[in-house]
Amino acid sequence: MGLVACRNCGQVHQKGVTRCKRCESVLQSRDHQSLQKVWAWLIAGIIAYIPANTYPMLLTSTLLERSESTIMGGVVDLVNYGAIGIALVVFIASVAIPVGKFLAIMYLAISVQRGSQRHQHGRHKAYDIVEFIGRWSMIDVFVVAILSALVQLDTLATINPGIAAVSFALSVIFTMLAAQSFDARLIWDVDRKTDD
Repeated sequence: MGLVACRNCGQVHQKGVTRCKRCESVLQSRDHQSLQKVWAWLIAGIIAYIPANTYPMLLTSTLLERSESTIMGGVVDLVNYGAIGIALVVFIASVAIPVGKFLAIMYLAISVQRGSQRHQHGRHKAYDIVEFIGRWSMIDVFVVAILSALVQLDTLATINPGIAAVSFALSVIFTMLAAQSFDARLIWDVDRKTDD
């Protein structure tokens, strides 16, 4: 449409304007380092996801014992207790969705970098899915926070978040930043090249 929005204050200008009238910052139509930012945030998210799965997510203390549960350990415990539905929800929210999000962002970045002309509609769908999932990615961290707040029975039983909760939250934040750093217009640029 021939318009450029300021990245600092949001003021919209005609395309030929070089400085924002409101905040005096330099105007850019495109983020030319979008893919570099995507890869940086994605790698940081994957690195943070490793301790999220190896260290304990919940530290449970009762009068008789103290236990630590990793994400997969919690899923196995839930299955052993017969709560298969809850175990499935935890597995999907904690393992399947984050790994799927990593793969989808990598697919988008690689296909745009290579200028792939295959599966154009699939790239648009993958981007929409990654954007939609971003809102629900912190559900595990909220569950741990709620459990920690509710189950505090002094000496009888307490539940505290483990180091994995922080790592998981960082992983989710980094992948959300990777998805936000991805310039969706790069997908359309590849589509335009195929139409020409």
